[in-house]
Formats: sequence, C-alpha cells, structure tokens
Amino acid sequence: MPEKNNLKTFVIDTNVLIHKPDAILSFRDNEVVIPLWVLEELDNLKSAEGEKGRNARRAVRFLDEMGKKGSLNKGVMMENGSILRVELSYDPKIPFGFSLEKPDNKILLSAVSLHQQGKSVFFVSKDINARVKAIALGLKAVDYEKQKVDIHNLYTGVKELVVSGNIVKELTDRGEVEWKETLYPNQYVILKAAGNEGSYIARYNKEKNKLFYIKKTRKKILGVKPLNDQQVIALDLLMDDNVPLVTLVGKAGTGKTLLSIAAGLKKVLDTDIYTRLLISRPIVPMGKDIGYLPGDKEAKLKNWMQPLFDNLEYIIASYKKTDMNSVQELIHQNFIEIEALTYIRGRSLPHQFIIIDEAQNLSPHEVKTIVSRAGEGTKVVLTGDPFQIDTPYLDSNSNGLSYLVEMLKNQDLAGHVTLEKSERSRLAELAAEML
Repeated sequence: MPEKNNLKTFVIDTNVLIHKPDAILSFRDNEVVIPLWVLEELDNLKSAEGEKGRNARRAVRFLDEMGKKGSLNKGVMMENGSILRVELSYDPKIPFGFSLEKPDNKILLSAVSLHQQGKSVFFVSKDINARVKAIALGLKAVDYEKQKVDIHNLYTGVKELVVSGNIVKELTDRGEVEWKETLYPNQYVILKAAGNEGSYIARYNKEKNKLFYIKKTRKKILGVKPLNDQQVIALDLLMDDNVPLVTLVGKAGTGKTLLSIAAGLKKVLDTDIYTRLLISRPIVPMGKDIGYLPGDKEAKLKNWMQPLFDNLEYIIASYKKTDMNSVQELIHQNFIEIEALTYIRGRSLPHQFIIIDEAQNLSPHEVKTIVSRAGEGTKVVLTGDPFQIDTPYLDSNSNGLSYLVEMLKNQDLAGHVTLEKSERSRLAELAAEML
C-alpha cells in the first residue's frame, strides 16, 4: 500500500485512454482516478470507427476487469501498487462562466474537488486546452509522457565524421575498415578526410564492428535516381532485404515516398522475394473533413490515396517500359495493392513490400499493430514528417513514427535515415524551411 503522505492523485482524461487504453498502469504506487464523465465519453466513443472506437472498448474492458477485483467506488489495488478509483461527484461550487454543457469541464471539476480535499492532484491529458484550463483552476496539469521521445534529439541514422586520409583510403580500397567507436546497427557514417573536399558513405555492422563502403551510385531505380547522400543511404536501406524495417523521416519534397515506392516496385517486378507492393496511409483529413464520398471502396480510396497514385504515375512515366503502362494495370495484375490502414488490421502479410506513408499521423499503438502484421519475408517501410501532424492529441514527440525510430535504433533488423534536403523544387524547399 502506498504511503498516504506521499500519495499523488492522477486524474486521467478520456483522451489518454484513447491514446493508450492501459495507460492507467503507468502510474505506479499512487492513486489513479477516473471521473464518471470519462466513462460517459468512453461509452459514446465505443462505437466510433477505427482505432478510437477500439481503444475506447479496450479501456472499458480494462476497467471492467479491475471492477471484478473490488469496489471501484472505494478503490481497487492494482498489481503495480496503485489504487484505481472512479470518482462519482464534483464540487458544486462552479466557477463563474464555467459551462457544464461540456463533459471536459465536468472532468476538470472532479479534479478540482479532489484538490480541494487536500489531495496532491495531477490532471493528465493529451489535450493542451484542457491542461491550460486545469492550470487556470489551480491544478497541476501534465501530458501523458509514456511513449514519448524528444524530437529535437531524434535518432537520424547518419553521422558525419572527419577522419584521416588513411582511413578513407583503406575504406575505398578494401571496401571495409575496422571501427573502434560503437555506433547503432545499420547506422551510416559520412566520412570526410582532412584537406579533402569529397565525402564517403559507410555503413556500420555492429556484429563485425566494421564500416562497409557504400558507393555513391546515381543508378536509376525504375527511372528514379538518388540526388544527394541521404537519398543514396535511403535507397541502400530500401534495397537491402536483410533489413525488414525501414523508417524514413523528412520534410516535404525530400523523396521519402518516391524512393520507397520505386524500390518496392523494383523488388516486386524484378525479384521473387516479394509477391506484392502494398501501399497505405492514414485517412486523416487536412483541414475540414469533406464528408462521405460516393462509390465503392476503390473509388473512395482514390481520393485519399491520390498522392500515392501521383508517385506511381511519375515512376511509370520515368521508367518508360512497354509492359508497365499504367497504375491500374499493375493493380489488376496484383503487383500493387493500395489499401486503407483500417483493412490491414487482422491480416497476415507474408512476402510483401509494405509502405506506410504519412506514418506520423499514427499513434504508437497503431504503428505496433501495423508492424506486427508483417509475416515471414515481409519488409515494412514507414515514411513521414513528424512536424506535419493532422491527428488530434499526437505531436512530434508522441506520434508512432518518432517513437518507432527511437525505440528500434538498437535493433539490427531496423534501419533509419532522416532526409533533410528537399529535391522537389526551390519553391517547395523554401516553403518547408520558412513557413
């Protein structure tokens, strides 16, 4: 039983449970309070489509299981040493102008009531506005910090080093060089020799503790060629079948999606390793939702997936091969499948090259669900820009793409590169940098 004098009371907002249904278990040796109004909101959300509805149902089932172990009204001791309790009331002294029409405000007043009882209350919410209101009401308000990384120190996958000319010569002559400094598996190094303007790319093999030389080839992959060192690195990872998980992070125009699709389609068409290129992206509108769309699933998806079709059409136009005339032809021949993420859940996907575009709009749990769909012989590529997020309650630090990059940087099955230079156009680069 936690010491009462040191007991903290964490009041959990609904959005935390939607983000991570078992988030309650993150608060060890303290009191965790779920206001009654949170249960009301979960009840309203349980029939929602997609991950939001699934997580609402999972959260309710979790609370139901806890309720079988004791009284949620009085408090149930959990295995992590915390006491879980459902708060049934709130302080009737309502601040002037504070509307009770909104469930969010009732949740906040539950926290205020506990604070006025002398408890050390922390209001936990993914909603910035709710946290600001909590602070205005005299509460301590915090974001849910689990599954969160520091975006400013996010692993880039590439390191630049100045070395002696002898190391560069050995690397280029022998194709490899012993390396004393410990790096992450599949981390790339851009080496520059003192007094030499050129740069040389090498990849670290942790098992052999060596750097292996990567030639700066400008060879085209289905008409697409790398235009800078980071794109060379990205293609090296994309074409390596021994690295089944690749993450590409970068602003608009850096070539993340185009390189991924070109590499995936090349692998599917020219090798027997992968049977199909499966491409998807979260269906998240930028700006006001346009509502329901007419037509069958393919017609509905085309509107959301148009950026992927644009990339595919560009590749086909650049490649100019007679037996690859259109995107629709490749889809009908079953070389390409463009699918909504909703329909990937529950599938087992062996021997496929999977690309998840705009992955920054996914939660860590959603990313886990997608990657865990990968069957034997499947390669998964996730691309996105953590600074361009359209999903509420996710940010550059807490989205699934950033979390995946940081959590798997020590694994030899994963590779990552952050692409920094926009190659789309001078205007696109200016917009990405300045706006």
